[in-house]
Amino acid sequence: MKICIIGTGYVGLVTGACLAEVGHLVTCVDTDKSKIARLEMGEVPIYEPGIEDLVRQNQRASRISFSTDLAQGMDGCDAAFIAVGTPSREGDKHADVSRVFDVAESIADLITKYTVVVTKSTVPVGTGAQLEAYLSERLDPSLFDVASNPEFLREGSAIKDFMQPDRIVIGAESERARQLLRTIYMPLLNDNIPLMMTSRASAELIKYASNAFLATKVGFINEIADLCEVVGADVLDVAQGMGLDSRIGPKFLQSGPGYGGSCFPKDTLALLGTADEHNIDLRIVRSTIEANENRKIAMADRVVRACGGDVAEKRIAILGLTFKPNTDDIRESPSLVLIKELQKRGAILAAYDPQGMVAAANVLQGVEFCEDVYKAIEKADAMVVVTEWSEFGEMDLARTKELLRNPVIIDLRNVFANSISPEMEISYFGIGR
Repeated sequence: MKICIIGTGYVGLVTGACLAEVGHLVTCVDTDKSKIARLEMGEVPIYEPGIEDLVRQNQRASRISFSTDLAQGMDGCDAAFIAVGTPSREGDKHADVSRVFDVAESIADLITKYTVVVTKSTVPVGTGAQLEAYLSERLDPSLFDVASNPEFLREGSAIKDFMQPDRIVIGAESERARQLLRTIYMPLLNDNIPLMMTSRASAELIKYASNAFLATKVGFINEIADLCEVVGADVLDVAQGMGLDSRIGPKFLQSGPGYGGSCFPKDTLALLGTADEHNIDLRIVRSTIEANENRKIAMADRVVRACGGDVAEKRIAILGLTFKPNTDDIRESPSLVLIKELQKRGAILAAYDPQGMVAAANVLQGVEFCEDVYKAIEKADAMVVVTEWSEFGEMDLARTKELLRNPVIIDLRNVFANSISPEMEISYFGIGR
């Protein structure tokens, strides 16, 4: 089938490359000329394992192309996937869907045959109905349907998540739209992957409810970790024991400095905003948001305590700037809050991240960005692990101790939980242990 992807950000690019990989003819459209120029040359502007090879091999097979010309992408397409950003709206909790409606305005004059307009962007409940009403004023309703097809991609494993998903959710109000989208995803349905057909509103809410629940799970285990520390329990054992319960499962039970990224922070806020509009008090979600913000700040207190109660003029090495490993995304990263809090208390900051330093340099002032992990920790009074990149867990601890001015490691991800023993004479501080 012929598919137009509108927006070549993280979701749009992964979606386009994967749909091309299963045999569809895909045109990815974006207004950013420099981004499109890079993509046309096979250069991928995001870091995601495997995406560059996937784009290039489908370019060679002529299954994916890139353009700034929306008319070209929409010409004869069977489905147009809207994959533009929906960040938190400035001044309140709500998602900013203005770019989604900008796209709707742009494609209204370009639909000349039956096309399913699909919201791949994360949008509040009711957005699909609003888009349908908007387009119906400008188009013959027989020429289109509006459907919701939420994405469940994890940065760092997005290709696997698309090609081998836990489920595919399609929210549509017409059988014609359902059948067309079923056909698009048919190549992925051979492995008994559940295809769930719902109303548009249900599909829109599934995305928000899923992220809010996972965020709550993260917040819960972080609070349990705090309790473990004062009662003499080990959160790693507690989490394992919980996770073995099939009703709970082990995922998102890793305690740490709080969640970040492009999804959990904005989606929990947007869900709260929708609930507030309808006078529904989502107390659990509200508490999760508050607890997560407080936790990021509390990490600075942990570092200060580990450094003897004062970090003024002390060199602190921060390992990890992205919100999780295997991505270059620093949005809402706990590291950003931690660094700014430590700077307020007079610390001198050095930092290293395998992929996030370019982006971090645009938002952080007064931080020394180092070329490798050992340069960052050299003559530092403490080393703080904030993101669990695999290379941090593989560090030579003898060399690490030698390079540090003071052998203090604050491990906010429990990377070294089973690697550091008392005889190493390293002051080690984990989470929930």
